[in-house]
Amino acid sequence: MKTGLVLEGGGMRGVYTVGVLDAFTKHNFMPDYLIGVSAGASNGVSYISGQKGRALRTNTEYINDKRYLSFYNLLTKGSLFGMDFLYDELPKTIDPFDYDSFFANPCDFKVGVTNAETGEAEFYGKDSLRDGSTVLKASASIPLVAPVVEYKGRKYLDGGTSSPIPVNEALRDGCDKLIVILTRHRKFIKPAVRFQTFCSLVMRKYPAMMDLLKRHHIVYRENQKEVARLEKEGKAWVIAPEKPLVIDRFEKNKDKLLVAYRQGFIDGEKFLEKYRTEFEK
Repeated sequence: MKTGLVLEGGGMRGVYTVGVLDAFTKHNFMPDYLIGVSAGASNGVSYISGQKGRALRTNTEYINDKRYLSFYNLLTKGSLFGMDFLYDELPKTIDPFDYDSFFANPCDFKVGVTNAETGEAEFYGKDSLRDGSTVLKASASIPLVAPVVEYKGRKYLDGGTSSPIPVNEALRDGCDKLIVILTRHRKFIKPAVRFQTFCSLVMRKYPAMMDLLKRHHIVYRENQKEVARLEKEGKAWVIAPEKPLVIDRFEKNKDKLLVAYRQGFIDGEKFLEKYRTEFEK
C-alpha cells in the first residue's frame, strides 16, 4: 500500500496546513509520498525534512518585514511576495532548510507548476530541489502579482492554477490511499476571475494562461468533485477547516495566522486519532 499526502495551496492560508503537518510530525506520521502546489509544496518540504516549526516560523516571524509581503515588493520587483527573500535568503541563511534530511527521507515528493505558455500542469520530483528552490518559487508565483519564473528553459507560474488539488497525479504515481489537506472549507465555491480586461492586459504575452485563469473556477470545482468521488470510494480522506478561515492568501495579521495554525494542529491530531490505523494496515 502506498499512502500519498496531497496539499492544496492558498498563500497564507497555508498556515492551516502547517498546523496539520506539525501535528503529524509530533506523532511520527510520515506518508510514502507528498505532492503539493504553491504554498502546499513550500510548506511540505519542511515536513519531509523533519524541521517541525520551521514552516510556521517562515510563515509568521517575518510577515511584517517588507521583504516578505508588501506593495513595495510589487512596485520594485513585480511581485507582492518577496520571492528572492522567501526562496533564497530564508532557506539559505536566515532559517536554513535541511536539504540533507529532505533527501534522506524515503518519502517521495512532487511539486506542481503551470506552464505559462501552454496553460498545462507539469510536475517535478524530489531531485528538482537539488537545483535549489527555483521550482518551489515557480509553483508559488501567483499570476498577476508575481512574475513568470524560468526553470529548465520553460516559463512557469502558480501550480495551483492548473491543478489546485492534484489528486490525479498522486494516483498516477501509484498511491492507493490519499490524505488531502485543503485550505478552504468543504462547501467553498470558487468565483470566476474578476477584472478580465485588466487580467488580459497583464497576461497578454501568455494567452493560454489567460484562458486558464478565465476557467480556473471550473477547474477548481472539477478537482473538488474528484476529491469527493475518491472519498466516497474509500480512497481519500480529507482534512479541511470546518468553517472558512478568517485569513486570506495575503494575510499579514500574525495573531490570525496563529489561530489558523492552531486549528490545523488540532484537526491533524484528531485525524490521526481517528484514522491512523487505516494507513498502517
